[in-house]
Amino acid sequence: MTADEKERIISNDYADLLIAYGGNLSLLQGFDNATIQIINYLHAVVHLPVAQITQETILGLGYASLPSVFGLISEASLEASGVTRLRNIPNFNLRGQGILLGIIDSGIDYTNPVFKNADNTTRILSIWDQTIQSDNVPAIANYGTEYTREQINEALQSETPLDIVPSTDEVGHGTMLAGIAGGSAVPESNFTGVAPEVDFVVVKLKPAKQNIKKFFLIPEDAICYQENDIIFGLEYLVNVALSLNRPIAICIALGTSQGAHDGRGTLSSYLSLIAEYVGFAVVVAAGNEGSARRHYFGTVDHVLGYDMVELNVGENEPGFSMELWGRTPFLFTVDIQSPSGEYIPRIVPRLDEHRQITFIFEPTIINIDYQMVESQSGDQLILMRFQNPAPGIWRFRVYGSRMFDETFHIWLPMTGFISDDTYFIRSDPYTTILSLGNAPVPLTVTAYDTVDDSLYVNASRGYSRIGDIKPELAAPGVSILAPNLEHGFNEVTGTSASAAHTTGVAAMFLEWAIVRGNQQAVNTQQMKVFMIRGAKRNLEIEYPNRDWGYGILDIYNVFDALRRGV
Repeated sequence: MTADEKERIISNDYADLLIAYGGNLSLLQGFDNATIQIINYLHAVVHLPVAQITQETILGLGYASLPSVFGLISEASLEASGVTRLRNIPNFNLRGQGILLGIIDSGIDYTNPVFKNADNTTRILSIWDQTIQSDNVPAIANYGTEYTREQINEALQSETPLDIVPSTDEVGHGTMLAGIAGGSAVPESNFTGVAPEVDFVVVKLKPAKQNIKKFFLIPEDAICYQENDIIFGLEYLVNVALSLNRPIAICIALGTSQGAHDGRGTLSSYLSLIAEYVGFAVVVAAGNEGSARRHYFGTVDHVLGYDMVELNVGENEPGFSMELWGRTPFLFTVDIQSPSGEYIPRIVPRLDEHRQITFIFEPTIINIDYQMVESQSGDQLILMRFQNPAPGIWRFRVYGSRMFDETFHIWLPMTGFISDDTYFIRSDPYTTILSLGNAPVPLTVTAYDTVDDSLYVNASRGYSRIGDIKPELAAPGVSILAPNLEHGFNEVTGTSASAAHTTGVAAMFLEWAIVRGNQQAVNTQQMKVFMIRGAKRNLEIEYPNRDWGYGILDIYNVFDALRRGV
């Protein structure tokens, strides 16, 4: 790949399309002035001049061709999950030895003592920093820089380590995840990671391009990442684990409200594929959207013929997107009433259709895309993108076929991508698991407070849109001690923390199963079964349920049942 072609990968003058080519290279040849990056035998990225991306791109190429954008899922746990109790049994003193722990996030502060051995050498095998461009790219991609353990150790011996390995974590989210999952013990601070002897493999994601953020009306300063970069990150982790022939536990604490919430999107499907690999354990955070009021669930009464949706738009809201998903074979249409009372009659599309709607009394522009049969889910999508939305109550009547009581879902963007003052008047806290958490094979984790065993108030709740049981488990996620960028510790809350905690437990399980030779063909699905069997359950609660899944993570119960042959 030439230097000019590499520049297109990172340049905001070029947009990225995610194309499911399925090994048929002819599908990638119809793009003008484009650079192609093959991810794997299923998907490729097409980099083309941003001027070729128009308001009608979805109409021409489909919703899935534009990469979704993912944000960070943010807001004394070892005893609660049975980790300490388990380690008191000599044969079960599991610390993640021989296991890789994969992080795809905002990077890692490799100088933090929690990621070092006692001799001041690093426990990080490699870092792929997608934000630093050089010729030292990993084998699976043509951008970023790969730093090895040897380079990191050289940096740690220097008085100016960033001169040698300039990779940093400006946000702190990746450092937090890695520390909770596998950080070394710091007794004076009463801190230890769940699996303190793992080796880390880290991907620092490059920020999403401004052109994709502009298309989906995401604030310019929002921290978010593109779907194609995350897929490349997963390819990197897979490549490292397979080349070293070592098991890996992967923590995913990224999310989006985009997509069908059914586990059938590009990245969700790929996560499920990887989670089936022997020696791989994939853990995903459920999200913190349960109390955000950004999900609506409606039923079109077949007698009345419509359901009224009311959306409050806050002052100074610059723009946002909104997605309505309805299950096949039902067909939904909408009309619109602005806060001033201006009425837009419903659009009845013949097939896929794009419309741009303007108003007389408001400065608002709405671009509407009807996808009658969205390619990945097979269901209907109505995507609405609001520019300069007028503040106040917007009303949408959602019409059905009047043959059945037909149900639909609408999602607004996740926290950080929209103001807190824009929400549904009659919102629904359920089916708020962020999209990756609906992937069927990975283990999806919600958060609870170990002080009183209560569910974290903002935790996203299940099930998936098609009724799959998500989340499967709850793990500690309120006031969890985690390393910060000042080499100290903070208490953190949210399902990111609970996912990191569970990833550490997954590393312990992989050590018992594969390194110690007890069940060497284990994968995520089998690990889930063991963890579900060992979960703590309240006798007054029926399981599984949409809040707790199958119960509270308890690794001691898992191995105690194995030890007793139960």
